[in-house]
Amino acid sequence: MGNRITQLVYLSLGSNLGDRAANLRAAISKLSELGTVTKVSSFYETEPMEFREQPWFLNCVLEMKTELPAADFLAAIQAIESELGRNRAISKGPRTLDIDILMFGSSVLASGDLILPHPAMHTRRFVLQPLAEIAPGLRHPALGKTVRELLEVLGPDGEVRRLANR
Repeated sequence: MGNRITQLVYLSLGSNLGDRAANLRAAISKLSELGTVTKVSSFYETEPMEFREQPWFLNCVLEMKTELPAADFLAAIQAIESELGRNRAISKGPRTLDIDILMFGSSVLASGDLILPHPAMHTRRFVLQPLAEIAPGLRHPALGKTVRELLEVLGPDGEVRRLANR
């Protein structure tokens, strides 16, 4: 058994069906079984972006440490999505839970279903705003800019409202 490498991982969580906050809290609890959750942003209510005719989302971002390799981690979060009722019937459509890997250490990778860092994270206010809350100085490994810098140059698309509690 070789030495496992601990990676610092950033995830985006979203829900727009059922009890959205309960869905996010259940996901955070399940994710803690894959490593150590070290930071969780506030919850944010966010406007649907690509498929607009659906309920608004509740989103948050979390930071965690894991020893799982990236591909195993992806499989584990997809299992959590399924376990908590994710149905992939409509692409970008309504869902009880969506978990995206934003960054996995400083990995830059494109392999099948796994693209790191997340290819659209720098264009999404619903990702950057909560990420800036917990890691404003985090540097995007491919673009070389911090989360705060990426948020500052983002266009006005997508309303994002921070909620008082989670």
